[in-house]
Formats: sequence, C-alpha cells, structure tokens
Amino acid sequence: MDNAHIQENLVLPWEQTLPSFLDINIQNNPNKIFLEINEQQISYSSFGISSKKSAEHFLEIGISKGDRVCLFLDNCPEFLFAWFGLARIGAIGVPINTSYKEHEFTFIVNNCAAKAVIYSESFGSVIDQSRHKTLSVQHFLSVHGNKDSKKLSDRFDPESRELQNTQFCSEVTPNTISTLVYTSGTTGDPKGVQITHKMYVAAGQGFAYWTESTNEDRFFTCLPFFHANAQYYSTMGAIASGATLIVEQRFSASKFWEQVRDSKATVVNFIGMMMSILAKNEPTTRDTDNSVRLFYGSPAFSPEFLSDFQKRFDTDIIVGFGMTETCYGTIEVIGEKRRANSSGKPRIHPDRRFENLIRILDEQGKPVPNGTPGEISLYNPAIMPGYWNNPEQSKISLHDGWLHTGDLGWVDEDDFLYFVDRKKDIIRRRGENISSKEVEDVIKQHLTVLECAIIAVPAEFAEDEVKAYLIPKPGSNIDPKEIILWCASQLAYFKVPRYIEIRSELPQTPSLRIRKDILRNEKPNLVEDCFDREAAGINIR
Repeated sequence: MDNAHIQENLVLPWEQTLPSFLDINIQNNPNKIFLEINEQQISYSSFGISSKKSAEHFLEIGISKGDRVCLFLDNCPEFLFAWFGLARIGAIGVPINTSYKEHEFTFIVNNCAAKAVIYSESFGSVIDQSRHKTLSVQHFLSVHGNKDSKKLSDRFDPESRELQNTQFCSEVTPNTISTLVYTSGTTGDPKGVQITHKMYVAAGQGFAYWTESTNEDRFFTCLPFFHANAQYYSTMGAIASGATLIVEQRFSASKFWEQVRDSKATVVNFIGMMMSILAKNEPTTRDTDNSVRLFYGSPAFSPEFLSDFQKRFDTDIIVGFGMTETCYGTIEVIGEKRRANSSGKPRIHPDRRFENLIRILDEQGKPVPNGTPGEISLYNPAIMPGYWNNPEQSKISLHDGWLHTGDLGWVDEDDFLYFVDRKKDIIRRRGENISSKEVEDVIKQHLTVLECAIIAVPAEFAEDEVKAYLIPKPGSNIDPKEIILWCASQLAYFKVPRYIEIRSELPQTPSLRIRKDILRNEKPNLVEDCFDREAAGINIR
C-alpha cells in the first residue's frame, strides 16, 4: 500500500510519523525547492534522499531506535538531514544551543547519554574541551570543516554518499520520541522536553492552517534550528504547505528587510525583541517594499504598536502563546477583530476532532472564573509525554493529560488568553529561557562572592535583562568587571548579567531563602546606580 493511500485512510491525520509525513509531501512536490540556505537550493526530492542517506550513515555507525544523537550545529542543511534521518530509524535528535560553553554542553550530552554528536567545525573548541567528560559518546562527527583534513568516519556529509535504499525501522510510530529539546526552568538544570513524531506533524498541519499558507508561500526564519519555534512552525509548516523554507543564520536589524526582499518571503516567524527593534529603525521610503503578508510570533503587542507596524510595513501580524512542551497554545485568527493585549484563542487543527482546551487554575489546581488570573493549563493531543529522565518534573507539569505551564494568565468570556507573567523565576532574554539558579551557581563559584541572587528587570526592547545582587566574602572586594568576564567564560552570552548591585545583605525567609519578591519591588527603578555591563563597554560575544 503506498503512502498516499495510507494517508487517505488515516483515522486521525496528525497520527503520522515524520518520515511518512515528509514522503507524502515529497510525492506532491518532488521538484519544488524546499530549502534555501547558505546560497543552496534543495528540492523536496533531494531533501528526502539526503535524509535517507543520513539514516543509512547512522545505521552504519551503530545508531538504532531510541539512541540519542546531539546536534551542535548552526543553521545548515545538515541539521535537517540529521533530524529527519534519525526519525527514519526511530533514533532521537538532541539539538543543543550553539551559544553553550563546555559545562552546559557536557550536562546535556551526559543527561541524555548521547551515543553520537554532530557538530559544526566552528564549535570544535567546545567539543575538544568536553570529549573526556562525555564518555557515552562513541562518535564525534563534524560538518563544515576541511574535508581533506578529516577522515570520512569523522565527518557527517550525507550528500557525498551513495544511497543504498536501506529498509528502515518499521517500529517507528506517531508516539515515538523524535527529539529532546532542552529548556531551562527555575529548578536549575535544563529539562529535556520529549517531542513525539505526531507533535511535529500536528504543528505543521496547524501552522499551515493558521497562516492560510499554500505551496506558493515562502517561509522565512532567522531563528536557530535548535529552537522549537524553527522546528515546529517554520520547518514543519513549510512541509505541510508544500512551501519553500528560507533560512538565515541569525537576526540582523540592519540586514533583515534586505534579506526578506531578496528572498521574496511571504511568512515570517519572530520573537518579540525582533519586532520592537525593527520598529525602532529609522523609517525609509522602502518600508512597504516587501512581500511579507504575515508575521507570526509572541508576545502580544499593544494595539498602538500593531497598528503602527502594520501600516508602516504594509503587512499583517498575528501573535500567540505557546511553549516547547506543546505546539498548541493559543493564536490570533487572520482577519478576526483583535482584542488588545490578547494572545488569541486556543489553536484549532483543520480536523475538528483535534481537541485543544485551555483553563486557568488557582494555587490548589482548581479552575477559576473568567477574568481571574491563575496558572495557564492546556489539554490537546500534541502535549509532550514528559521530560527526559525526570519523573519528578514530569509529575509537576502533567496531570490527567493537562499540561500545567507554570505561566500566569487569564481568559475572558470568549476564551481569549491574556498572558500576565511567569509563575516562577524564569528570565526571558534574547528569545531564550534562563534559569536564575544556573547563573547563581556559576557566580557563587567566584572566589570573591559569598551570596548571589538573580532576577529579571525590564529591558528596552521588551522581554528581560538579567540583574545580579552580590554579597562579597568577608575581606573580599567584588570587581563587577571580573564577575562579568567570569560568567562569560562559563555561560552562554545571553545568560551573562547586564546589571550588578553589590550589597552587604539580602532579604531572607526564616529558612534563609532570598526573598526575590522583595527585591523586585524595592524601588521603581531597579537598575539605578547599578554597574551596567553595556555602559561599561564590555563585549561578551
């Protein structure tokens, strides 16, 4: 029975594996350009072949169903080849943030007991530092290096291989884990969100529906592939639509509109900071000279901002609420009247049998009336089965099929969601979640620091900046510049505090825990008279 016939008879259209979903769409668009990246154009058919070559390579080196392979890669075709190649054999991809330093990288590799690591040559120093600390890894495979300087066995280069037409794992199901995406919370170490094949399929089907996309669309992203956003929406949305995916390495305010114009992009994913920065650029006569019909992202914006942006750039914006743990949160509907500062209503799958519900809970886990703030909770078929090797955190987040997000919000009488704040001490900066405990643990290793507390303070372009409160060790003097450089040597750049305030004491509970709620409300301007890394001109990139 061929794949097209299988699809026609599926009871639930999201109950598919990644390989079957991709192959069906390859049959529909074999010669269509799927991927434009790094001045390369790759058709749907060629992409499918490269994913099969990748799967054969993994089998040759002993990777099998359930094995973990870390992807420490920049935005490159090999990331997608590996991700879909691993999916064909039922193995698990583990994307790693490319800003991570040795100890952050090592934690994830060891936590998932990775059997192999594929890495961009530019990150070789982190690999070299971690090799002797990641004993589960049997293969380190590089891409982007000088091919003559590496043995074939040390490289990941599927396009140079011959396809053997291997029969792949028949035990892969829609509920098989496809990837572990590590996300930081306030409990310290990052947690590996288990994303199933059907979660990705549902994400693609939904995003194509929400954005009203067709095979004439051109999806643009400058977000990293290691983020769930670029995986769920840009990549899977393009496949579901039979559209073209255009990928840039990173966001550049000065280059963004030129990239968008040159690529003839029609649908763009963003994070909040991007839109605020673009809006602060000086107006030009070319602002409306673009083909973008729709921006999608989060968080919600004021009606004034939306109106000004839409008019200035002659485009539309819809926003939503989502998270790695589920690709189905809430979203605005194209053409429907907006509600100020709302993140829309529960997302709808094109097949109405897909039930997506939202409720707001009090501290006891009981639903609260409309208009009352509480914890946002979601229920749908595309919720993670749990965190990798972390039953304690899984139990906290999952109850009877409901995902407790840890975020605060309220809904109105029509189920429109209004996000309020993060329930715990998570800090959101540069599109990344930062664990305050992780930063505190690094700072407290410095010889001059006795105690430390990390909080979020408002940033100029929405989201947060990181502030550190420090107590010096007796007889020691803290040099803020030293602390910044220490953090930069241990942490990804976006986790390094911008502001430092040195204190002789900090407010505490009877159990000697620091009262961060008091720190957050001490004064109107929390950064006044603080050491400011940016004002001091310290470059941490």
